[in-house]
Amino acid sequence: MAIMRFWNVRRAALPVIVSEDASVPPASTAALVMAQCGEGVLIADLRARGHPIVSVNAAFETITGYSAREAVGKNCRYLQGSDRLQPEIDEMRAALADARACSVTLRNYRRDGTMFRNALRLMPLRDEAGDVTHFLGLMRDVTHAVGVDRLTGLLDRYGLLDRLAAGDGPKAGVLLMVKLDIVRFHDVNNGFGYEVGDALLCATAARLATLPAIAVSRVGTNSFALAFELDDPGRAASVVDDVLELLKPRFVLPGAVLAVQFAAGFAMGPSRGDPLQLVRQAGAALQRSKTKPAHAPHAFAAADERDARNRIRLASELQTAVENQELLFHYQPQVDLATGDLVGAEALLRWNHGAFGLQPPARFIGIAEETGALLEIGAWGLRTLAAYAAQVNRNRRASIRFSLNVSVLEFMQRDMVGFVRQVLDETGCRPEWLTLELTENLMVPEPENIRRAFEDLRRLGIGISIDDFGTGYSNLRYLESFPLNEIKVDRSFVHDVAHSVGKRVIVESVVKLGAALDIRVVAEGIETEAERAIMRALGCSVGQGYLFAAPLDEHQFRKLLDQGLILREAWDARRLLMMLDRGEL
Repeated sequence: MAIMRFWNVRRAALPVIVSEDASVPPASTAALVMAQCGEGVLIADLRARGHPIVSVNAAFETITGYSAREAVGKNCRYLQGSDRLQPEIDEMRAALADARACSVTLRNYRRDGTMFRNALRLMPLRDEAGDVTHFLGLMRDVTHAVGVDRLTGLLDRYGLLDRLAAGDGPKAGVLLMVKLDIVRFHDVNNGFGYEVGDALLCATAARLATLPAIAVSRVGTNSFALAFELDDPGRAASVVDDVLELLKPRFVLPGAVLAVQFAAGFAMGPSRGDPLQLVRQAGAALQRSKTKPAHAPHAFAAADERDARNRIRLASELQTAVENQELLFHYQPQVDLATGDLVGAEALLRWNHGAFGLQPPARFIGIAEETGALLEIGAWGLRTLAAYAAQVNRNRRASIRFSLNVSVLEFMQRDMVGFVRQVLDETGCRPEWLTLELTENLMVPEPENIRRAFEDLRRLGIGISIDDFGTGYSNLRYLESFPLNEIKVDRSFVHDVAHSVGKRVIVESVVKLGAALDIRVVAEGIETEAERAIMRALGCSVGQGYLFAAPLDEHQFRKLLDQGLILREAWDARRLLMMLDRGEL
């Protein structure tokens, strides 16, 4: 039976668990082991006010630059300097409060002020009564460790493969590989700044490090991979669910509180199989997860590798899509909800690929951002739409307004105001005929150059709209700071609004906000007459969706324009039938 004894090291009384078994070294040997340990060791007394450090070893002095005399008596948080907003600190506090062990990697600072990444393990030490009296901390400087990610302290891709290939790798029959991506992580970086993005990565790593995985790693900018030993392959899905459940609570970060969504793919193989192949298969499954509704976790299937190869082919051939004239627009009409008049259209990008056929933007825009092809595609899109708007509105009494999705990368990497002016001059398009749609990630006060670009574009007469409003990371109060003239309510709030009081309240709130700020509100995804009627009653002025028309190619859209009142006539017919049903005629 193990008992608690004490021995003196550096004049401090330290608890250590030793055994009555003669094969266990005596306390003096344990003290010698501590002194020669390659990891930094500190012991804090939880019974004393401020939980002071009562002992450190030589490795602690080497890592931190502080002598034992300088460290003893201080609370260990002095190693954090003024960097106190790290999410890992909350995990440490919770572990101390719950008297449990934890592992974190956080930023600490040496005596000379230089930062180092501290991979810290905290373990409670108990007395004979079972009460926690001290905490033992084991620390490693992983700032430049081979196989370790410098930001999070997790394994990197090579460290993961080395860990799985090592002799202490998996011994069970099945190895489960799980790969995760933070959805829309670039929105966090671009909207809140890279400091918040880094904090989110570190906070994610801290949560993942608490899982019973044999290896946890960061394998890409916003990608993580975890390996689990399983004795029952049927448990794989529940293990993945547990991982995602751990990541579900909001992340409280310096400067932001974010509810973050993760895509997940997973694959299984023999414990002694090829770990690189398993990582590749989990990555292919992850790509499929990204295309599924709500990014549901996806188990690897043979077809996923084929899709991954096709993705590589698309990435290569996308570089010449503009040159080969393979890009085109489909136009979805926008209708005045009060009159039924056709007042605008959203230009939706398509890629007519020679082998794969017509590809929607979700299939290739992410690839375009990754490969840098997006700038060329964006330039083509604005020139093409401006020329088409000029052609459509020539000699037209009531002009049609065309909207186009624009990426944040275009604002970050080119002079958008100068480029728009150039396009207007080249095409003869009037600025009021164009609206640029931007996702919510831009609606933050961080990028001042984007704010100025918005203001200049609005003074020029170009419309600025927020697309998919209500689904991003922004705060409503930021709308007041930007010169917008349109908000597009996301289709998720419009769908089935007739049966959801909550959705009606949200839409009504957005409409009232828009009215107060003189911003037009457009409802996306209207598919039923009930949805149209409710959106109109709530104050939305314009709507688009399959109730009015699906996205049309250029020929179909021009035909619709030439017929003029076809939407109005269909609208009047539906309204007449409704009045007959209600007995009003």
